[in-house]
Amino acid sequence: MEKSWKSTKKRAVTFSFDDGVTQDIQLIRLLNKYNLKCTFNLNSELLGKNGILNRESVPIAHYKIWPSDVKNVYAGHEVAVHTLTHPRLPEIADDSEIIRQVEQDRLNLSELVGYNVQGMAYPCGGVNNDDRVAKIIKENTGVKYSRTITSTESFDLQENLYRFNPTIHIVQFDRLFELGKRFLECESDEPQLFYIWGHAYEMDIETENWARLEEFFKLISNRNDIFYGTNREVLL
Repeated sequence: MEKSWKSTKKRAVTFSFDDGVTQDIQLIRLLNKYNLKCTFNLNSELLGKNGILNRESVPIAHYKIWPSDVKNVYAGHEVAVHTLTHPRLPEIADDSEIIRQVEQDRLNLSELVGYNVQGMAYPCGGVNNDDRVAKIIKENTGVKYSRTITSTESFDLQENLYRFNPTIHIVQFDRLFELGKRFLECESDEPQLFYIWGHAYEMDIETENWARLEEFFKLISNRNDIFYGTNREVLL
């Protein structure tokens, strides 16, 4: 890791959102309003496709950003790998297919945004990563870090960047606010990172979710003693 933020501040906040959905546009407006930074993990072969997801018996739009809009929509934030087509990587027996899903997505996204994409988030729920997959990615692709979906509820930094665990999932709002307040009050001598992940479409599940998200952004943002960066900025 670079010592940039850690040399001047003891705490950092970062966000990571998956799938490249059109709800990201509203999310980015809120992030920008509060000077927050996020990494968006996209499936390049699914861009532009429309679908509907059922979450908690609620039909949710799962419309993907068009490839031609990616650079402008995510300007000022980070675009990262989520694989070409969103498979559960540990279930793929062929190492070369894992490499193709990750590296070709990285190359496709790099071309769309005009910079070298280096980050990643593992796709799918359940057991979506393991040591084998992490080793394949580390040794055969240009990815430098990859986020899991295993919440730690901790702010401690981690050594394994290829199976990097976030602090908490965004829609666990009650716990999110508890952790946010604890993070703001912590006075650790060691660098602390608050890493929040999720999907922007989850804000549409309940009517109050967008308002609660903005309330959390107000709580956590614009502190002079905290560094706000993308995943790449806080991890690499």
